[in-house]
Amino acid sequence: MLEGLKVIEMATYIAAPGAGGILADWGADVIKVEPLSGCPMRYTMQNVGADHLKGSPIFDLDNRGKKGLAIDTSKPEGVEAVKRLVKDADIFITNVRPGGLERAGLDYESLKTVNPRLVYASVTGYGLEGPDRDRPGFDIAAFYARSGVGWLQTVKGKEPTTLRTGIGDHTTSMATVGGILAAIFEREKTGKGRLVEASLLRAGIYAAGSDTAVQLRYGKLGSTKSRHEALMPISNFFKTKDTWIVIVPRQGTVDWTAVCRAIGRPELETDERFDNPKKRRANAAELVDILDAAFAAHDVDYWRAKLDAEDIIWAPLMRPGDVFEDPQAHAAGAYVKVPEEDGSGTYLAPASPIRFPGFDDTPKSASPALGQHTLETLKSHGFSDAEIESLRASGAIK
Repeated sequence: MLEGLKVIEMATYIAAPGAGGILADWGADVIKVEPLSGCPMRYTMQNVGADHLKGSPIFDLDNRGKKGLAIDTSKPEGVEAVKRLVKDADIFITNVRPGGLERAGLDYESLKTVNPRLVYASVTGYGLEGPDRDRPGFDIAAFYARSGVGWLQTVKGKEPTTLRTGIGDHTTSMATVGGILAAIFEREKTGKGRLVEASLLRAGIYAAGSDTAVQLRYGKLGSTKSRHEALMPISNFFKTKDTWIVIVPRQGTVDWTAVCRAIGRPELETDERFDNPKKRRANAAELVDILDAAFAAHDVDYWRAKLDAEDIIWAPLMRPGDVFEDPQAHAAGAYVKVPEEDGSGTYLAPASPIRFPGFDDTPKSASPALGQHTLETLKSHGFSDAEIESLRASGAIK
C-alpha cells in the first residue's frame, strides 16, 4: 500500500523503530541507520531459552522488512552520508534527543534545507520543547509513570506494578504512523513536508484521556479501587474454577438483571441490599463475595455459555500463549509469518495493528543484520567506490 515511499529511520529501541516497522509492513522502503555498535535492542532477550535461534524477538518485531545500514553519525562524514540519503527520501524518523540532532546538523531545520518535501518524525520521551526536551525517556518512565497512566493502574494503598515491555512504546509507534501519514496527505496538497512531533508523554496522557478529561473538567478524580471496593461491583474480575474473567456491564440496570439470571440468583435483583446502583456500591464487598462464590463453582466454558446467552460483555483473562490458541485472534489476522534470517523457512510474529482486507501485509524479509545493506544502499544512492572507501577510512562505516 505504501510502495514508493522511502523512509530513512535513524532510531534505536522501540517506539520510533516500531513506527518504521509498521510502514515497512505496509510496503514502504525503510532504510534503518544504526550506530556501528548496533541498536541495543538487538541484544535484548537474545536466544533466551532457545540456543538454536538467532536474534532478538523484540528487535525483530520492529525491524523486519527493513534495510540495515551502520553509520557513525558522530563523525562529519557519517552525517553527510545520512544527508545524501535524505535528499530523495519521503520520511525521516528519529528518536535521537533534540540537542544531539541539532549539534550534528540532523534536526528538522537542517534537513528541510536538504529536502523541503521531507516529512520529519521526531519521537522523544517528553517532546521538543520545555526543560525536559533532552531528558532520556523510556516508556515506563515517560508514558506510564509521568503521564498518570501508572497511577491510574495502581490500586489505592497498593504498590505500583510495572509496565510490560514496549506497551507504551508501541502505542506511541501507532500514533506516530498516524501523524506521518497525515503529513504525507498534506504534502500531496502543498508540496511541502513538515515536522511531526510524537512523545511518549503526550501519547500516555492521551491513552489515559478519558480519566484525564474528568480530572481537567471537574478538578478531581477517583482513585483505582480494589475488587471489593468497586463503584460498580459487577464491573469486575471474577475467578472461575479454572481462570479469571472480566465482566463489563453497560449503563443502566439491564446487565445487573442479566448477571443475576446468569449465575442462577434472580432473587438478587430485588434484594434490598442490591436493588439499585447506590446500594450495590454501598454493599460492594458483600456483593463481590456472593459473585465470587457463584463464579468459582464452574469453569470458564460453563460461564461462556451462560454469559453469552445473556449477551453480557465479558472476556477471559488470557496468557499470550493461550491467546495464540484462540481462533478469534487468528481470524482477526493478529499473526504473520516472517522469513527466517537464513531463508530456511518462516516463524510467526505479531502482525501490525491494522488490517487491510485484500492486502498482503506479510513481511518480505527478516530484520537486517547490523550493517547488512550498508554498501549496496550507498552505491544505489550514487556513492562511488572511492567515496565509500573514504567513509570507511574515516571510521564512519566499517
